Amino acid sequence: MALEMFRKEETLAMRKKLIGQSCRLFYSDDPVKIVRARGQYLYDENGKRYLDCISNVQHVGHCHPSITQAATTQMELLNANSRFLHDNIVQYADRLAATLPDKLRVFYFVNSGSEANDLALRLAHQYTQHEDVIVLDHAYHGHLTSLIDISPYKFQKLTGQKEWVHVAPIPDTYRGIFREDHPNPAQAYADTVKDVIDKVHQKGRKVSAFFSESLPSVGGQILLPKGYSTKVAEYVRSAGGVFVADEVQTGFGRVGSHFWAFQLQGDDFSPDIVTMGKPMGNGHPLSCVATTAEIAGAFTANGVEYFNTFGGNPVSCAIGLAVLDVIEKEDLRGNSSRVGGHLLDRLRQLQTKHPIIGDVRGVGLFVGLEMVTDKEQRTPATDAAAQVVRRLKEEYICVSTDGPWENIVKFKPPMCFSMEDADLVKGDRNPMNERTFNTQPNRLSLNRVPVVMLHHADTKLIIT
Repeated sequence: MALEMFRKEETLAMRKKLIGQSCRLFYSDDPVKIVRARGQYLYDENGKRYLDCISNVQHVGHCHPSITQAATTQMELLNANSRFLHDNIVQYADRLAATLPDKLRVFYFVNSGSEANDLALRLAHQYTQHEDVIVLDHAYHGHLTSLIDISPYKFQKLTGQKEWVHVAPIPDTYRGIFREDHPNPAQAYADTVKDVIDKVHQKGRKVSAFFSESLPSVGGQILLPKGYSTKVAEYVRSAGGVFVADEVQTGFGRVGSHFWAFQLQGDDFSPDIVTMGKPMGNGHPLSCVATTAEIAGAFTANGVEYFNTFGGNPVSCAIGLAVLDVIEKEDLRGNSSRVGGHLLDRLRQLQTKHPIIGDVRGVGLFVGLEMVTDKEQRTPATDAAAQVVRRLKEEYICVSTDGPWENIVKFKPPMCFSMEDADLVKGDRNPMNERTFNTQPNRLSLNRVPVVMLHHADTKLIIT
């Protein structure tokens, strides 16, 4: 029996009544009601098509037929507790192992990126017998209590920093303490982690782990300078700790040239623990922790059994295997490189014309456009970035902002994003929607911001 379809206003009213208000909607002042999706496109209750530049969870595309078929077929056959012996979990682990460095050969399957990072924290504590963790400023690793404790993005707004948590500067070569003109930013930023380690030791404490997203996302779509992670790992391991790479948002080929974003650091670099999540199940709750035999052995030796009722169940692993198949068969890594490069080129064309665009950075389909009110001072243009998000929504393009000042328009679309989609972001009209375009400029006043026009079809957004 089909569920009743409420009017948008009724759905919104019921959500406000029944769902916790801290669970915020996109475009909370005027939410979009999405009723179906396919590929990189979302459709509202009126049939209007939106280009999805947000959903890095639907990694190979919304409602991909191969994924839905794999889920349906396995669900009709068996879905049982993962403590029963079954082929899917071992076949999936074997496929994942082939993408990772040789030393990462033990897997724990869980249900979310937060669960994966929580387990990684437990593994590190058990293996090292130390407690202290080093994280990057403005990092976000999940919503569990243990992860809020190691996420400056969260704890700075809540209970504050725990004594066992230590924050290193984010290696941002556009806005950070060492910038693009520094002769060796990788070494300089790595040395800041060494300074943190020294301070930990001065307090009589010991380091358990260095936790970092391979490409900090909430921190502002940051590209770590090459060589940074290798040097940090050297410092951390010398101090008795382990290196944890959080690939929850960036894994599974999003960077194009490599399957994992940490591989951008060089062939000689391997983390001790890798966490993965969002893209694994293409929207199905599936995540994983990969680690070494030594770390896994220490975790087993504590005598406490670990099991996860749903993690690694036959349906989840069937979906995970199908995702890997689609990535390979449809050359989505190659597509990420080609289309991501094209998107970067188009955004950089805008950057040369408009001083409000301070920086355009990214790799593959992990792209950020940083907006500033003063290009020399690099003053964050938070209001302008929010205005661009709202304006693009009017053109049926969904983007969002990130970074400490929410001034970075980010692009992490499904991997089937096309050249035409990138051109649409740049300014071509959405041919699927029939609408009357506003020919009057929409103006936003900001101090000391030059006039900038971001063209969208027959109209333009003018920020003055």
